[in-house]
Amino acid sequence: MRAWTIPQAANAVEAAGAIHSDLARGFICAEVLRYDDLIAAGSMGEARRQGWVRLQGRDYVVQDGDILSIRFNA
Repeated sequence: MRAWTIPQAANAVEAAGAIHSDLARGFICAEVLRYDDLIAAGSMGEARRQGWVRLQGRDYVVQDGDILSIRFNA
């Protein structure tokens, strides 16, 4: 896992662009999980089974402690 810093009130597309401009350009949606929920679940797969991972669109404002998995189209 790796972390990137983004400005406060950045939306999901801006967060994707902080990783790589191609992610922002082909952004489809973001899978969002709170850090505390990941620790409680023990793995991303278990967090999905628990229903803690949610899909968010381009206007989602990223919160402190969010883990994003970006879905994009190359």
